[in-house]
Amino acid sequence: MNARTPVSLYIHWPFCRSKCPYCDFNSHPVETGVDDARWRAALLAELGHFAAQTPGRKLQSIFFGGGTPSLMAPQTAAALIGAAKKYWPHEDDLEITLEANPTSVEAGRLREFGGAGVNRLSLGVQSFDDQALKFLGRGHSATEARAALEMATGIFSRTSFDLIYARPGQTPDQWREELTDALAYNAGHLSLYQLTIETGTVFFRDGVASADGDSGAALYELTQGLTEKAGLPAYEISNHARPGQQCRHNVLGWQGHDYAGIGPGAHGRLTVAAKTEALYQIHQPDRWLAAVEKNGHGTAKRSAIDPATRLQEKIMTGLRLTQGIDRETHELFEKGFPDNSLARLIAEDFLVLDENGLRTTATGRLCLDGVLGELLAP
Repeated sequence: MNARTPVSLYIHWPFCRSKCPYCDFNSHPVETGVDDARWRAALLAELGHFAAQTPGRKLQSIFFGGGTPSLMAPQTAAALIGAAKKYWPHEDDLEITLEANPTSVEAGRLREFGGAGVNRLSLGVQSFDDQALKFLGRGHSATEARAALEMATGIFSRTSFDLIYARPGQTPDQWREELTDALAYNAGHLSLYQLTIETGTVFFRDGVASADGDSGAALYELTQGLTEKAGLPAYEISNHARPGQQCRHNVLGWQGHDYAGIGPGAHGRLTVAAKTEALYQIHQPDRWLAAVEKNGHGTAKRSAIDPATRLQEKIMTGLRLTQGIDRETHELFEKGFPDNSLARLIAEDFLVLDENGLRTTATGRLCLDGVLGELLAP
């Protein structure tokens, strides 16, 4: 592997104060604090394990996800950032993102995370309506969310926040009002997700329904219009940014670049000796912690991905981006999948193919799962 091939770093903090009823991530509520020193040592050990396998690779980004990483001790974040910068060469403007919740307790620690080296904050606002926040199981109020946003913009060079729409009974007028309110904060990045009901969540067990296709499409189109008018066009299905404010970490992942996953349940894709491997870290926090303390890492499974499967992954994630996949990737795709439905999907205005590569149209993004199903059908 060429030492100049870049790599990104994802660090998973699995703990949260409570489990939101829509959440299907690897998050585990804890009523009392965790052993910060023990977890810091384990995360640093696994970080070193993967650094030893990727010497000389340029580090593109660091992303602290969860769970709720803002519950992590800022000293732990500082130690991990410092170690990563020593292990890998990097640019001075290395993007370092931390996900945070806007409760008063966590917001009070934001300045410490900024001092630890975090330069991009992703704030889980989800709504500016107290009734909606209660429905979504969030532990903060709309007032706390607004205060956290104000504080974050004064600390971090880049700030993003999330909202969840298409909630049961939410009308286009209600969403227009809420999104217009959000856009007034002039953030550089917004992640706007339609509420989906995932198997195994509390909402699934309670029978909460997702928006029907027509309602979801209408709200999605309204979202595109309002954000584009405000100067935050979509660069991915659910993500919007001002020019130059896209989340580099996520874009690199969607484009199929390598990344190492650190922490319980983290996934990774690493290319070694010209072969890309899929890595899956042990899911349960206590089992992961014991494995790292015994072996220096908590990898549960590591296997080579055959070229055809890896190409499919790049198509599936690359077409989420409005820029799509580049010409070289598309040409490999045509060779590997000669009987796909590409011509028909282009003719029916779901896809565009030109000198830059292959990408979805606005219509195609509305039904991306169906487009991908046809495109990648055997």
